[in-house]
Amino acid sequence: MAHPGFFQRQASARRNTGLLVLLFLTAVALITLAVCLVGFLVTRSEYTGLSFADWLLSRHGLLTALAVVALIGIGSLIRWADLSGGGERVAKMVGARAIAPDTSDSDERRLRNIVEEMSIASGISVPELYVMDHETGINAFVAGYTPGEAVMVVTHGALTQLTRDELQGVVGHEFSHVLNGDMRLNVRLIAILAGILMIGQIGAFLLRISFHRTHLSARSSRDRRGQAIFGLVGLALLVIGYVGVFFGRLIQSAVSRQREMLADASSVQFTRNPEGIAGALFKIGLKGGYLDTTSHASDMNHMCFGESTRMKFAALLASHPPIQERIETIQPGMFARLRSRLRDSEPESTLRTMGAPSPAVSGTTAREAVSGFSAGVSAATSPLNTQQEQTLSSSVGTVNRRSEDYAVNLLNRLPSTFRNLLYTRAGAIQLCYALLVYQLPEQIQQERLSLLTGQSPFAPNHDLLEKLVPALAALGNAVRFPALELAMPALRKLDPEERRLLTGNTEILIRADNRLSLFELAMHTFLRRHLAEDSARVVPVRHRSYRPVVKELQVLFSLMARAGADDVAASRALFNEAIAGFTTGPTKPELLETVSIKSLRKALIELNSLSPLLKPGILDACGHCVLADGQIRTTEYELIRLVADQLDCPMPPLQA
Repeated sequence: MAHPGFFQRQASARRNTGLLVLLFLTAVALITLAVCLVGFLVTRSEYTGLSFADWLLSRHGLLTALAVVALIGIGSLIRWADLSGGGERVAKMVGARAIAPDTSDSDERRLRNIVEEMSIASGISVPELYVMDHETGINAFVAGYTPGEAVMVVTHGALTQLTRDELQGVVGHEFSHVLNGDMRLNVRLIAILAGILMIGQIGAFLLRISFHRTHLSARSSRDRRGQAIFGLVGLALLVIGYVGVFFGRLIQSAVSRQREMLADASSVQFTRNPEGIAGALFKIGLKGGYLDTTSHASDMNHMCFGESTRMKFAALLASHPPIQERIETIQPGMFARLRSRLRDSEPESTLRTMGAPSPAVSGTTAREAVSGFSAGVSAATSPLNTQQEQTLSSSVGTVNRRSEDYAVNLLNRLPSTFRNLLYTRAGAIQLCYALLVYQLPEQIQQERLSLLTGQSPFAPNHDLLEKLVPALAALGNAVRFPALELAMPALRKLDPEERRLLTGNTEILIRADNRLSLFELAMHTFLRRHLAEDSARVVPVRHRSYRPVVKELQVLFSLMARAGADDVAASRALFNEAIAGFTTGPTKPELLETVSIKSLRKALIELNSLSPLLKPGILDACGHCVLADGQIRTTEYELIRLVADQLDCPMPPLQA
């Protein structure tokens, strides 16, 4: 039976959005009642004899309540619209600098190498990388609405103070937030908190205005009574605003704490090195992870690897469990070992900043936390072993030993010149052309490339192609999709018109021979998905059963059945087996003779709107088709990888 952990966590993330809305509405209701109480007390002389409940239903009460709700709603909507740019907008909000894909800084290249290894091993697109140059604390976060447009932001302190293993532990932690669907929830939480804090900001503004007017009235000898009432109202709203802050922090804590523990556990699973993330946490306990140069530190607290702002009542309002508890949960006794290593080099007063020792987490609890990310799946379980693993969905959302070793070996195989070209805008564009012509004879290559239009860098660059084409031919077909993913950060830098020009040129190369190969189909669909203007759009759940998408399943399974068999009869048998579990009517869909790019794209878009819990069955049916002959060809893997990507199901590499 397929392990549903990833898909259950995706469904849970969507349910948490509903919980977030409920908590937000509760906070809005309480803040509205508090402001209405202030309004009742201020106007009590005009409504002598009215109770508070009656005043609430009066014209003044209803107008006050509506005004408060409108202000909170407007505050949230403004921030929501401001963050519609996704992860990139969040990074710019905190003043982070984009790390160039071809950076020469050794610390930044180390980070990029770790992120690329984790991306290839997990099947997630390589995220954009940012650094907060002026932050000396150790911290990091990921932001975005979808994995395809995620960004990862690290502080300068994390880059320079962590070892490679520790940085890898932090990256693994952040990748789990991408896999679990936490990013979208985190960005939405920023917008919701902005609305809750709006009342306090208005109160502070009124209080400042009151003091200013009181100062002027001393010179003109005017009556101060109005200004005093004005100031009292401002003070009351400010106090209510701080209550709003309290509720906001409670919401942060309620949504964040358990997810942080799961992310720590998954980092250990990803890296197979508990000392990496534990060492990073220990250094945060010693040196701090606070964001001191941005005014948004408190807004970002629930998103960060460690606490990003100082706060009172930390035990109640902190978005993360205490450092010692997190370390002990990772591995009992780890905190004591880390303390003993530094005892000779650090003064005891410094070590005490970690806090007084708390009761160690039991071994059972620690084991449950570490295994909770993928309960029942050992680190050795791998889709690479097709004899033991016959369902692909069980590998989704995981990183295993073989996939990580595969990623490391693949990156080491890439020639440095070839790999560096993928990080440049021009090199990434030329890679798309090279992938479509490198297997052709040289004369036909030139004929096909001569069909392309556009100015540099979209015109064929023969100097770059002479470096890319031979490398692709030498590395083999298995490198095609990983190379394309490594080039995605540079391709995402293209503006919308440039993206359209690139996809148009690739279509020219694909149609030049009037036939469509499986790789051409996979590559074209991949580029259209990740370079489309709406690539960052969150796909809502529209279908909670397979019945409305039977036609789309017919298109997908027809393609997979034809790819998995050598003759029509075998393809028809595979198709019937794949579709059998999705239809119940007397008439069964038939194997389609052809599948076009357009029909496949429409089918995958529609299938992505299924509930997350329905997607494992589709992946497993596709896997049944390609594994029918006991092996996975490179083109079959690329199709599987494409389907998983289009359904937002990150899948580790398969052995082709």
